[in-house]
Amino acid sequence: QVQLVESGGGLVQPGGSLRLSCAASRTLSGLYRLGWYRQAPEEQRKLVAMISGDGSTLYADSVKGRFAISRDNAKNTVYLQMNSLKPEDTAVYYCGAGLYGVDYWGQGTQVTVSS
Repeated sequence: QVQLVESGGGLVQPGGSLRLSCAASRTLSGLYRLGWYRQAPEEQRKLVAMISGDGSTLYADSVKGRFAISRDNAKNTVYLQMNSLKPEDTAVYYCGAGLYGVDYWGQGTQVTVSS
């Protein structure tokens, strides 16, 4: 079993930045894909960004050019740098890890973009 713990959420003004972190309770194989997902009220959870063991990345169109995902295998941590935040980025952000789908989820961290 793996526990994922997110941190770094909060309230930020439009145009601002936040960095989310997700720490795993143990080392994950480099085969695991790590991703950030978000869920706004009354919406389904959606993929925001994903990073594979070889470092390749995938982003939702809505965040391309604004968000950047990275991983530090030595620290068992994945990050999401979010810049130029917009009100529509407001959601609960979840970290997920898995070999093919998502095998493990974090508890989520709230991001609110508002003036």
